[in-house]
Amino acid sequence: MTEAMIDLELLQITELLLTASPEPLTPAKFNQVMDGRGGDLETIITQLNDRFEQQARPVEIVHVAGGYQLVSRPEHRHYLQKLHQKSGRLALSRAALETIAVVAYKQPITRGDIEQIRGVSSGSVLRTLLERGLVTVKGRDEGPGRPLLYGTTSAFLQAFGLAGLRDLPKLREINEIMGEGEAPEAVADAAE
Repeated sequence: MTEAMIDLELLQITELLLTASPEPLTPAKFNQVMDGRGGDLETIITQLNDRFEQQARPVEIVHVAGGYQLVSRPEHRHYLQKLHQKSGRLALSRAALETIAVVAYKQPITRGDIEQIRGVSSGSVLRTLLERGLVTVKGRDEGPGRPLLYGTTSAFLQAFGLAGLRDLPKLREINEIMGEGEAPEAVADAAE
């Protein structure tokens, strides 16, 4: 088998794995499936994306939650939304968005600290975020009563299209988006 055929086969197998995987394909999972013979996943993804673009395919591969995922191109997403009768948006209440922002920026964080930042009780909102798999218990604090510590999950990264927590917007970016001199108090406190 020639080198070009091996490369084509590797591209095809990688595309197959991306198509079949319900969660982002990580380099570790890729190497496990390929018995360590897969090569550099990032290079393969770059080649696949180049081919998709050259062929005007309606999909692309994005880096999200520590791995890679095959997604529809933005100009075609509304067709899939109509097919599945979904808005394509994650429906979260304002309280849930505030809470998950605090958790994302301050993790690991206790419920008491979340409530202190938000100024309201957050127990039911945390339960909702736990049920949706966006937040998880990361352990216990060493303080009195050893309260639970909360953090975000890879499902959070996927839902918000983030490769990692480092991709969260910085406070100045939030200010620019909002077009105001100051960010909301809860986000400003959480981003410090």
